[in-house]
Amino acid sequence: MRFRAWFRTSRFDACGDAGQQLKQTLSVWHLAAIGIGCMVGVGIFVLPGVEAAQHAGPGIVLSFLLAALAVSFAALAYAELAAMLPIPGGAYAYSYATLGELPAWLVGWTLLLEYQVAGAMVSIGWSAYLVHLLQSFGIALPHQLTASPFDGQAGLVNLPAILIVWLVTLVTASGVRESAQLTLVLVVIKVVAVVIFLGESIGHIDPVNWSPFLPFGFNGVLTAASVAFIAFGGFEAMTTAAAEAKDPQRDIPRALLLSLVVVAVAYMAVALAMTGVVPFHLLDVADPMVVVLTAAQHPWVARMISSAALFGIASVLLALFVAQPRILFAMAHDGLLPKQLAQVHPRLGTPLAATLLNGGLISLCAGFLPIQAVAELCSVGFLSACLATCLAVLVLRTRQPERFRPFKVPKAMVVLPLGVATYAGMLSMLPAATQQRYAVWTLIGAVVWLLYGRRSSRLAQTPG
Repeated sequence: MRFRAWFRTSRFDACGDAGQQLKQTLSVWHLAAIGIGCMVGVGIFVLPGVEAAQHAGPGIVLSFLLAALAVSFAALAYAELAAMLPIPGGAYAYSYATLGELPAWLVGWTLLLEYQVAGAMVSIGWSAYLVHLLQSFGIALPHQLTASPFDGQAGLVNLPAILIVWLVTLVTASGVRESAQLTLVLVVIKVVAVVIFLGESIGHIDPVNWSPFLPFGFNGVLTAASVAFIAFGGFEAMTTAAAEAKDPQRDIPRALLLSLVVVAVAYMAVALAMTGVVPFHLLDVADPMVVVLTAAQHPWVARMISSAALFGIASVLLALFVAQPRILFAMAHDGLLPKQLAQVHPRLGTPLAATLLNGGLISLCAGFLPIQAVAELCSVGFLSACLATCLAVLVLRTRQPERFRPFKVPKAMVVLPLGVATYAGMLSMLPAATQQRYAVWTLIGAVVWLLYGRRSSRLAQTPG
């Protein structure tokens, strides 16, 4: 009986309690902006060029198509669960309602690592991009104030990274609608920048540069697809704010699918343009868009694109900083973390304590750790969440086939097992060192749950 209690599930009719304290203010466009904002960051300005040069050549467009297809399995599963169960917490909450408390805790624990790592990594990247952009205007910031003390280059603290973390933290603490509106503005800026890039480069495309189309073979396309897969991870962020949607049953599935299609088309179009204007082997640089625009004789556009990329990275941070506190909030509401993190500010309508804690932890990592130390584990959390969500839908389809579902995964008994096999296979192919670090993190999480969460959870305190 004690072992069975490890897999006790929260009741569906009680799952919505956590979200009742939050303000329902987000439209489908706000939700889509959170997803696109998290997926279209600095990656679209860099990833197509670098992966084309290193792994796929012009075939990088196929890599992004395959990555989008692989992500779509989980996106459909998220859409079904979020429409049926519009509560904060994303994959953690869905796992709690279907797989049980211990699996849900481990999923939530992994998500905390994912968003912590991603937030620190993006903040450090924003700092580096700011330093590079200011240098192009002849402004040099002191190295001691822009680098980690552990990066081997005599840095003291990464001050710009800390400042951007706290700026975004204050914005997200002020209200989810305000955060989503600002994200929407930043998304529009970077989408306009991408459209301008395509418009200025398309006339300079030479089809000769697309031959050979697969210089590294199809294995190179698959290798690049495994990297490109992470670029689509941001769609999960919008589901953590499902409880704050005006009409989650309708808007969450629409926003999920809309954001995924927009991002896939954007990445593929940029990849085609980059590899069409210059030979792919020239794109292995930190700013391949600048290389392309310089070749197209548009240097002023290159500087504008660099400025837009800075806004693009900020929109990723906004989306991440909306998602992470809501996972903390949901886990604290269920009693698995201290209850103070489940308190909602009466005027702002946001989980203020969770938001400030999130900002404090990420600012420490961003200010004092080198980017290599925080970049290795980013994919583990996303893959684990995708795997758990596909399993959750399969379990729920089996246990409660009669439950009303505003949105259903089409051909679920084919799509969902494909998703489970895909994500399990990708997890197994991660580097051994990454798997070992993830195993240590999971072990720590299991100990925390055994010593604290198992006894303090709301289910443990509820008779029967």
